[in-house]
Amino acid sequence: MKRLRIGIVGGTGYTGVELLRLLARHPHAQLAAITSRKEAGMPVADMFPSLRGHVDLAFSTPDDAPLQDCDVVFFATPHGVAMAQARRLVEAGVRIIDLAADFRLQDAAEFTRWYGLEHACPELLAEAAYGLVELNREAIARARIVANPGCYPTTVQIGLAPLLRAPGLVDARHLIADCASGVSGAGRKAEIGLLLSEASDNFKAYGVKGHRHGPEINEQLRRIAGQPAGSAEVDCLFVPHLVPMIRGMHSTLHARLTAEGQALDLQALYADFYASEPFVDVLPPGSAPETRSVRGANVLRIAVHKPRPDSAMVLVVQDNLTKGASGQAVQNMNVMFGLPESAGLDGLALLP
Repeated sequence: MKRLRIGIVGGTGYTGVELLRLLARHPHAQLAAITSRKEAGMPVADMFPSLRGHVDLAFSTPDDAPLQDCDVVFFATPHGVAMAQARRLVEAGVRIIDLAADFRLQDAAEFTRWYGLEHACPELLAEAAYGLVELNREAIARARIVANPGCYPTTVQIGLAPLLRAPGLVDARHLIADCASGVSGAGRKAEIGLLLSEASDNFKAYGVKGHRHGPEINEQLRRIAGQPAGSAEVDCLFVPHLVPMIRGMHSTLHARLTAEGQALDLQALYADFYASEPFVDVLPPGSAPETRSVRGANVLRIAVHKPRPDSAMVLVVQDNLTKGASGQAVQNMNVMFGLPESAGLDGLALLP
């Protein structure tokens, strides 16, 4: 088949360069445009020497880039950019994968509450597919717009889905997600809290009073459990933490098992649920996954434990820039265009 013409809006951040790394070696992708207003005219390889010999394009402004001639456009941009351009691109027949939050929440008012922006195209929200392939593959294949999930929500949903998909296994009103991410999750920007001397040798919680990924997590967990959007029957208390590493994410998830759940073999439940998923690795009993085991790979590793008869504890690790962002976006692209799901994503994790 012919190669897909790819546009990337916002190619200078960490998710942008991760997209470039993956798409430069993708057998069915042809990079057609990479935009940056500030760096327009600069060869991409001058900014990112790791791409020398693999990416020959220069950055262009969004106004000059041939985005409407692309098959698919990735938005690796701050919130609000994709929705401002979505209508024009969709009308031109271009499919969109947004790595920001513009299409993650189905409620426009909820989006405004958490992101402080009026939604520019609320009529497109209903048709946007939530891009967690393992749980939403069919809708993604049909979609013109895909909302790439947040990094934290990916670990929480994959980690809890087997317990929620079958009703009555856990008390879904009292779920806990205790999550930690490397500093690259905050983006490529100058900020005091992300300086080496501030983030190194330190560990802290943030967003304790409420984090933007909280409503996304709960909206999708309710969908997984078959509950309406505002249902109080599913609620997850989510607390993120910053750890002194560049890339990687570890989530520890807790759920109280019902009598029915206590009778189940949780290891078998998870192994069966993800048996056919190429990018979800359910580890053997007693395992404790490490973030370095997924560095640079589009894979998520899970270990499930039962520390008490009435409690399930699920440990989940991923690379926040790969399976948590750009790798997942490429996985979505593969599904949208009927390509092998692992195309361009079969690289092994880097160790050490």
